[in-house]
Amino acid sequence: MSNPQQLRFSKEHEWLSAADENGVATVGITEFAANSLGDVVYAQLPAVGDTVTAGESCGELESTKSVSDLFAPVTGEVVEANQDVVDDPALVNTAPFEGGWLFKVKITDEPDDLLSADDYTAFTAG
Repeated sequence: MSNPQQLRFSKEHEWLSAADENGVATVGITEFAANSLGDVVYAQLPAVGDTVTAGESCGELESTKSVSDLFAPVTGEVVEANQDVVDDPALVNTAPFEGGWLFKVKITDEPDDLLSADDYTAFTAG
């Protein structure tokens, strides 16, 4: 399992893309998390306009094994939710770093504890 080098990662197993020129970044769950969850069958994502807070629950993913909270890796306003994942939650398993992204957020605050790809790989290896 390889984690894309351009992403940053939370210890709750979410990934965050670099923000664009408008301060908007994309959020998803990692391949590690997707594999741990098993087959995702339902996704409840934050709605456009919602404010999410770093480290706090902002939705949930339900799999054939369990229900898991989705945590925001940064604080900001949700500007887009991935309707494709709502319609086909299995995208989280089949393409966690591509089509299975979850939402986009205009960042207002970013914690200092996000991990690099290498640090996240080491974190999940333990």
